[in-house]
Amino acid sequence: MIALTAARSRDKVFFGPFKLVVSERLLTKEGTPVELGARALDILIALVSRASEVLSKKELMTQVWSGVVVDEASLRVHIAGLRKALGDGLDCARYIATVPGRGYCFVAPTSSTDETISVTETGTNASGGSHLLPARLTRIVGRTDTISALSTQLSASRFITIVGPGGVGKTTLAVAVAHDLLESFLGSALFVDLTMVSDPRMVAATLASMLGISVRSDDPTPSVMAHLREKRVLLVFDNCEHVVDAVAAVSARLFRAASQVHLLATSREALRAEGEYVYPLEPLDVPPDDSPPTASAVLAFSAPKLFVERAVACGARLNLSDADAAVVTGICRKLDGVALAIELAAGRVAALGLQQTAALLDQRLTLLWQGRRTAPARQKTLQATLDWSYGLLSKLERMVLRRLAIFVGDFTMEAAQAIAADAAVEPALVFDAIENLVSKSMVVARPIRGTMRYRLLATTRSYILGREASDAELIELAKRHAVYCKRWLELAGSTWPTLSNAVERAPYLDGLGDVRAALEWCFGADGDIDTGVALAAAAAPIFLAMSLLTECHRWAETAIAALDRTTHIGFEEMHLQATLGLSLMFTRGSTEAARVALNRSLTIAEERGEPLNQLQLLAPLTMYHLRIGDFKTAIALGERASALSTAVADPAAVVLAHSISGISLTHTGNLAGARLKLEAAHERAPTLHRTNAIYLGFDGHDLAGVFLARTLWQQGFPDQARACARQTIKDAAATDHPVTLSIALIWAISMFLWMMDDHETGEELLAWFIARAEAHSLGPYLAVGRGYRGLLAVRKGAAKDGVKSLRGALTELHSARYELLTTMFSVSLAQGLSAIDHHAESLTVIEDAIALVEENGDVSYMPELLRTKANVLLSMSQPKYDEAELNLLRSLEWSRNQGALAWELRTSVDLARLLAKKGRSDARSLLQPVYARFGEGLDTPDLRAAERLLAILQ
Repeated sequence: MIALTAARSRDKVFFGPFKLVVSERLLTKEGTPVELGARALDILIALVSRASEVLSKKELMTQVWSGVVVDEASLRVHIAGLRKALGDGLDCARYIATVPGRGYCFVAPTSSTDETISVTETGTNASGGSHLLPARLTRIVGRTDTISALSTQLSASRFITIVGPGGVGKTTLAVAVAHDLLESFLGSALFVDLTMVSDPRMVAATLASMLGISVRSDDPTPSVMAHLREKRVLLVFDNCEHVVDAVAAVSARLFRAASQVHLLATSREALRAEGEYVYPLEPLDVPPDDSPPTASAVLAFSAPKLFVERAVACGARLNLSDADAAVVTGICRKLDGVALAIELAAGRVAALGLQQTAALLDQRLTLLWQGRRTAPARQKTLQATLDWSYGLLSKLERMVLRRLAIFVGDFTMEAAQAIAADAAVEPALVFDAIENLVSKSMVVARPIRGTMRYRLLATTRSYILGREASDAELIELAKRHAVYCKRWLELAGSTWPTLSNAVERAPYLDGLGDVRAALEWCFGADGDIDTGVALAAAAAPIFLAMSLLTECHRWAETAIAALDRTTHIGFEEMHLQATLGLSLMFTRGSTEAARVALNRSLTIAEERGEPLNQLQLLAPLTMYHLRIGDFKTAIALGERASALSTAVADPAAVVLAHSISGISLTHTGNLAGARLKLEAAHERAPTLHRTNAIYLGFDGHDLAGVFLARTLWQQGFPDQARACARQTIKDAAATDHPVTLSIALIWAISMFLWMMDDHETGEELLAWFIARAEAHSLGPYLAVGRGYRGLLAVRKGAAKDGVKSLRGALTELHSARYELLTTMFSVSLAQGLSAIDHHAESLTVIEDAIALVEENGDVSYMPELLRTKANVLLSMSQPKYDEAELNLLRSLEWSRNQGALAWELRTSVDLARLLAKKGRSDARSLLQPVYARFGEGLDTPDLRAAERLLAILQ
């Protein structure tokens, strides 16, 4: 190792390739003058004259701008220019360091001769201690900024402890920082590896020995103080956690007595010594869940970058594809970004392959994989690293840690106390133990949205779960965990409706990981079925309300199958049957199993004589009958809900009844009645609707809003309808709730695309809708998306393609018993068939649709069905004018009876054209009064068409 010696001169100062002559105000680089402005040169002289000291911004501005008032921006500009002139940061050269919150420091070694550095190959230096540092890794991934920040901070504060869990890279970082600062300490750096020191009393003696001090007393600390008092040296204490008190005592005395000694320590817990600055070292960064899984995007994060580099270095042939990048990300995420764990896993890729390595980690975290032969014994395997840490814990800390390992994700202090405390261990002791485990880096603490949460790294948790424990202890712990999860869900069930977006719901989604684990245990071989049924009953509505539909179906079905009818019939089964029916309806369509489950749930509520539960359960049952096209039954259920609402004092239940009734009335064509109900429901606070999400599976506020928008359009208020629809979509998107947004989009698309003929908005919403349906496996909705694509193709003139898409979509929707939109798609199919001259088939499709709505009660479509039939008759090779006119007149009658001004206008335009073609003089008098009744929306396609026709008829 190179040792450095230097002396300073007041006039001539040498550093790196530079020579500064203060009296001549001249800076040269290898003999060539360097151009510097006067202010920049003044700053350099000030910094060099007090090299290795921190000069505050105020001091520099006072010296350089004496008598002139300037702001800090001027100083920053000149510092930046000076750094550029010196080449600061290029080829590892460092001259001026910024000390956050304090000022600037000149950190390069200086000399008064042009031989700035004299080299000796001795093993000692001016301090008398060994200056040998462990070799610095040739490449350190993801820590460049950290090394720079620590180097600057250490120069300023003199005493830093790098704290973090085993394997996170503390030693690697400390060695890199020491090498980074070696020149500024003129080679005087001493690395003290404390892993071989088991007796705390030997810490000071080991340091004295490495410094070459002969000690003749029991306490060598005073001799060490005397030796280092006037020396500038960097001391690195590595792995202090097992002798932390002794290191803290020595470090505190050194910090006070030796003002030029700088201390850098690594430990799994802070020293808590005077002058110490604690630097918590975070794991390497891992791509977030929502980041694009491309190779280029993934390798921008340090954890996967390290994995790939280590795998290739160990002989793996890894040409990272996007698919491989997703696997690597999964591995790094599972290993929590811990550098040692990532290196050990990467070392297996050459022998096992990437996929097999990932599969092994999914099965179990392999703690015994071997690392580099040159690594310290404690870091050759993860097992050895964790053995080292575990061995330093007290009996109480080990017990609490073992109990905390039951949590699969983050947990709160309250949760920890609920699991870890018992008759022998009171909650206060658990609190103290967790605080110690955090300080010893065995538990990670982090604030999340204002609440401190804790977790075990995956490697730590796997290690703890692998340690021996009695079956009785494990069963008791698992049952306690399941009971806690049930209590937590009961609280979440009352809190969730007040949460308006995904950010607020995130802690609850995180907590569901523990609920899943508890359910797996309850229904497993050694589980507790009774606890499992109660837990599933509490969990299923939350799974449903958060659109976790597959899980909702799985656990509701599992719990129902395990029900003991003599003990569980009642409230729990009512919840389970309702959520099973809804989850089946959204994922598999309106199956008979869904109907049976929903009816069973309502029957239990009736048997229990609970009007509120009956009303809440009528909502999903009404939705079921609407979806299968049984509109008469749905309307009857809506009337029943309205009647029940008068006996219920719950405001949210009343709002729910208004929504059910209003939506049902839209299908009867009673637009005035529907609008009254929907406005009453929609104007209430949205949180009232969210309280019903458990029974609907989505936010009823947005469903009421989108049906209100359709009703407003039909009544002749297109501008209000557009505004209402856009606001509803915005509200639904803000909830970040897949089913809520999908339902809002379904009906908004029908309004913009089918009713308003707004292709641009309709296409935009359709792309959004299909993406959501695909991402969340909403089966019937995918068929709806294909139907809308067919409708759009027909509207754009690609009738042949549109007909094909519509036929396929209708077949799928009939199969899934999702009939809410099949009438609309049948109208579009008839229009498409007519456009390709399949008039007979077109008439069959439209007549079948007319017969169906007469049978099932969904007569809201009748005006448009009759208008479409008339146009098919007119498009035939031998037009049937009289029959077409008759159908248009019937369409007008239906429109007027329903108060559907929008349908009336569309029919009046077609009828006026027909009358004009027949030479009738009453065409304009028919259309003009209908057009005049509109006070808004004059830019919509239907009103523009009416305006053009009126001009022609004039």
